Amino acid sequence: MNSVLDIALVADEYGWHCARLEQAFAARGCRVVRVALPDCEFGADGAGVSLPGFGAALPDGVFVRGVPAGSLETVVFYLDVLHALCEAGVHVYNNARMIERSVDKAMTSFLLHRAGIATPPAWSFARAARAREFVARYDGGGLVLKPVFGSQGRGLQRIEAGRPLPVLEGEERVYYLQQFIESEGDGWSDWRVFVIGGKAVAGMKRIGLNWVSNVANGAECRGAQVCPEAAALAEAAVAAIGLFYAGVDLICDDDGRWWVTEVNSVPAWRGLQGVVQADLAAQLVDDFLRSREAGAG
Repeated sequence: MNSVLDIALVADEYGWHCARLEQAFAARGCRVVRVALPDCEFGADGAGVSLPGFGAALPDGVFVRGVPAGSLETVVFYLDVLHALCEAGVHVYNNARMIERSVDKAMTSFLLHRAGIATPPAWSFARAARAREFVARYDGGGLVLKPVFGSQGRGLQRIEAGRPLPVLEGEERVYYLQQFIESEGDGWSDWRVFVIGGKAVAGMKRIGLNWVSNVANGAECRGAQVCPEAAALAEAAVAAIGLFYAGVDLICDDDGRWWVTEVNSVPAWRGLQGVVQADLAAQLVDDFLRSREAGAG
């Protein structure tokens, strides 16, 4: 009997992150097959789902590094493939349900609020007229207009009190508005805390060139010890969403209060890896194998 685990590494692109994961899996005796979701097939006969590189078999586990963007139909198809794998008993890390609960910022805010997690108030509107009415009467300070689906700080717009709401291009856009939180001290900063297997394992402070403190937007990464309060908040946020691992964005305001602004179920960690000694890919793979053995997810 072959004891080597065959792992599907699902990604929308292959670069530094996938290379690190492949090295970590290989070091633990696993065979990795790169899989692009558009190349998968999903049907209602046999196993019901077919992944390239596995023939008629299914992988022993699936590590989701990325889900491609696309139309509503194609994205639903990609998630259907991941759902089908779970239904077939394959361990998927993070799985489709987890991704659905976290990739949608409106749902993330809803779940965090329901769990009593300190997160900025947020509102969502499908009708632009309702969103404009809300902004016109809002007196709680600044707002941030964010794409419901988005990452790396792309598409964020700050809405000052009394200023008109920008018009979103495209059909049937959702207006997701989150209360703006000023970070402590001068300038702009936030924190990224990496949570794996329910534990905050690493963190960094990001010093932004502007109020969008993302690495992709030119923020400087500084390795720093995450305080117990922030670590506990990040862990609670990940538990509330129900994820195996996540990158949690937090802001500490001038009053010393911590806020969870986003929870990312397919987080990048290259910037974080550059300022911490722990091998994050190795920790992810170890937790993947532990959770698979435990039958989680």
